[in-house]
Amino acid sequence: MNELRSLCVLNILSDPLIAAFADRETDEGRTQFLRILYERSAEQNFAAYVADAVLTDENAFSRACAAGVPVSDYLRRAYAADLAKIAHALTIEDDAFCIGTAPLPVGNWDDAAPTRLAAYYAQNGYGRFLAHRAFRFTGGELVPIRALSDVTLDDLKGYESEKKEVRDNFESFVAGLPYADMLLYGDRGTGKSSTVHAMVNLFAEKKLRLVEIDKENILSLPALKTKLADVPMKFVVFIDDFSLREDDDRVSTLKAALQGSMEGHVGNVMIVATSNRRHIVEENFATRMDSVHAGDSEEELLSLSDRFGITVLFASVNKQSYLSIVHAIAEDMHVTTPKESLDLLAERWSILRGGRSPRRARQFVEYVYACEQKDVPVEV
Repeated sequence: MNELRSLCVLNILSDPLIAAFADRETDEGRTQFLRILYERSAEQNFAAYVADAVLTDENAFSRACAAGVPVSDYLRRAYAADLAKIAHALTIEDDAFCIGTAPLPVGNWDDAAPTRLAAYYAQNGYGRFLAHRAFRFTGGELVPIRALSDVTLDDLKGYESEKKEVRDNFESFVAGLPYADMLLYGDRGTGKSSTVHAMVNLFAEKKLRLVEIDKENILSLPALKTKLADVPMKFVVFIDDFSLREDDDRVSTLKAALQGSMEGHVGNVMIVATSNRRHIVEENFATRMDSVHAGDSEEELLSLSDRFGITVLFASVNKQSYLSIVHAIAEDMHVTTPKESLDLLAERWSILRGGRSPRRARQFVEYVYACEQKDVPVEV
């Protein structure tokens, strides 16, 4: 079992359960292993748990395969030897748990396993980016977002031309073609953020991942881009609900990140921001009047928005568009309330809750659906 301590490529002993498995020779060690095993619900197929750790491990082999870099014979042999050590360690019997079997692409730890894993990494990426589609950049680290929205483009009703423009740019980005950073702006509830999430879900199988950075943390953008530049994946750096004051130090940092520095466009990073306003810098008239070169100051501020190569307006919907969205969502959810009644209730809902928007439409239809399922009147 201590042969797991001699793995030279794989880093799976950083997992507490596998580390405990490697040190289970003593009664105390075995007890500790079983305690962690049961806590992680891995007792019915421990081999599958180990295989998942192997699959998502970040190491020289998986990183090179994901990047399309040739793997040397030395590294391939060392990686194969590690898999053989793991396979041998799992050839035990213990009444306290079931070893089970490892699923593909690891399979039965045979000689073809390195080839299968190499192909898998080349197509899907490697390490933590296999286990998670989205991250938050905080404290200089990428922290997984475990509850990412599963929204799809079909879920988002209306705004067909806007979604097409965004999708076309994403397609170019993941295909390695020329692309542009994007600013999606418009009123609240029009689906700007949901469109970004839908794009990430759509292109996740093409090694696209999302990294969200808070607007308060914009000064960390250069460090983030540097960190991502060496990762063989595609990343959307997402800044949600973004605005700045004109005297904010972050204005120049963001401008530099948007193709404005000598670093230029990092080929695997695209910046996408959402805002409720076209000119994301809040301008102050008093400051403008105090400026010696007021015209130059104004141009400086407007140039920030212009640094986004593509700007897409998600405008407020009128009554007809709003009701059209209500009907589309109601059809998806199999709502049975008659159309005439639905229209009257939907309009009343929008008046009471601050206006028409796709978000209001979905909230309304979900409320109607819940009422129908509970067989209670729809009261707005």
